[in-house]
Amino acid sequence: MKREKKSFILLVIAFTVLMSIPFLVPGMGWTALLGLVPLLCMERIATRNGTRHFWWWHFLSFVLWNAVTTWWVCEATVGGGIFAILANAFQMSLVFGLFRWSRRRMGGALPYLLLAATWLAWEKYYLTIAQISWPWLILGNSFADTTALVQWYEYTGHLGGSLWIWASNLAIFGIITAIWEGKIKSWNGKARIAAFAGAALAVFGPMIWSACIKPLPESQDKVRVLMVQPNINPYQKHEEFTQDQQDSIFFSILAQADDFASTGGPCLAMAPETFTGRFIIEDYPNNQTFIRIQDWLVKHPDCNFLFGAAAYNRTYSVSRPNILAYDLGETYIDGARKHIWYLSRNSAIITDTTGRFDIFHKKKLVPGTELTPYPKIFIPIEKFFGGNLIGKCAGQGGKASSLEFITPEQKFRLGCAICYESVYGEYCTGYVRDGASLLTIITNDAWWGNTPGYQQHFNYSRLRAIETRRSVARCGNTGITAIIDPQGKVLKRTEWWTPTFLTGEAGLYDGQTFFVRHGDIVGRVSVFAFVLLLLAALFRPRKKKEKL
Repeated sequence: MKREKKSFILLVIAFTVLMSIPFLVPGMGWTALLGLVPLLCMERIATRNGTRHFWWWHFLSFVLWNAVTTWWVCEATVGGGIFAILANAFQMSLVFGLFRWSRRRMGGALPYLLLAATWLAWEKYYLTIAQISWPWLILGNSFADTTALVQWYEYTGHLGGSLWIWASNLAIFGIITAIWEGKIKSWNGKARIAAFAGAALAVFGPMIWSACIKPLPESQDKVRVLMVQPNINPYQKHEEFTQDQQDSIFFSILAQADDFASTGGPCLAMAPETFTGRFIIEDYPNNQTFIRIQDWLVKHPDCNFLFGAAAYNRTYSVSRPNILAYDLGETYIDGARKHIWYLSRNSAIITDTTGRFDIFHKKKLVPGTELTPYPKIFIPIEKFFGGNLIGKCAGQGGKASSLEFITPEQKFRLGCAICYESVYGEYCTGYVRDGASLLTIITNDAWWGNTPGYQQHFNYSRLRAIETRRSVARCGNTGITAIIDPQGKVLKRTEWWTPTFLTGEAGLYDGQTFFVRHGDIVGRVSVFAFVLLLLAALFRPRKKKEKL
């Protein structure tokens, strides 16, 4: 028993290290191709030995993996970070527990196929349906800093990477098991060649496929980009700085790039997420930040200005217009007593020297801080206990839509993912289907401090570039601000926590990748396979005990 426990401890450590390295060490995504093997070996030992309460071992494995890779969430909220780690690990353990249950009903490779299909179906649910969604550790994200291996994401999206990881790990595990249990001795030569060739294909085939994909030719149609990284501490943004002071910091940095903005033709100037606060949409011409932007655009008429805003819809009515609306009290309008309602939004706004105003509201909201999950249930409960809204933003659900860049010389559409939205691959394809020739991202990653969190978030932007084959202009409040090409290669970038600006050119591209046109086929097929295999397990007689 002590020997088994020591083996389990070593295998838990091996699993945690191999699966965490891709999210922490640049260029090491390949370790995930064998990172699940220790977990599968540990389960095999537990099944052979009839180990009781094994659930705690694989739960511990998932807790450690989540903790090592996403502990930084606690920098923003300790309670939220702990909940994210434990809740995500619990869901992973449920998936693995279903696999353990199926092993008692099905033999051979079917339980392992069910395990892979269930995991992928769960990732698909996280990416498309779940209101409390935390898809940070989608297995396919392991290659976010090893993009040379996954150029084929333009066909499958990052769930294709999850499928590759499962195929590779199961193939390696199959070979190890055959050698470990002596089954390989009974195989003839052709069977051995087929087994090893199949495992090699599962591991190296996608790498070869990626190497064979030719890069897109450089676009002749480009737009000049000017992004400002003001580096304002978000924890001090409202307490220590007025909006006027924040604007002064921003425009003083912007002034340093005046030569770039003034010469060379059309230019897209960008400010980060929630650059300005208390932006009342119905009264936008009188917003002081908007006025300063217009003053700058008068001097730079070839520019468009894209910026983030903590925006509000203000309405007057007797009854609450939306369950997420704030009640700011009563007023009299045309002799009638009405309430003033504010609906909070996290928005991206583009404007030009004519005062044109185009706005996009963030759809994928951060659970807990922005998102009120199942508001019809939780808001009444919270109000009963005397609290305020759990999340602050409206605009839950809906499709991504693009914004329009217009100057006398150039016109195109761009997609603007706001912060957390850039984690959702299939969602971001909506910008391209709506005509976007360029992807932009505005974000504020300083909530987590100088931790792996902001670096992981930045690298996920590189996957979006590959999936859509669009250039990405990413503007961060504190970093990383960057220009990324359609192959996921970083052309230019800024350093973390540095007040600066970045200039360059981003290519504009037409056409749609297979993934953009057809969506997440891997996820949909996985859901179908999960249902079929689960039904097979449910209606199959429990198999007799045998030595596994």
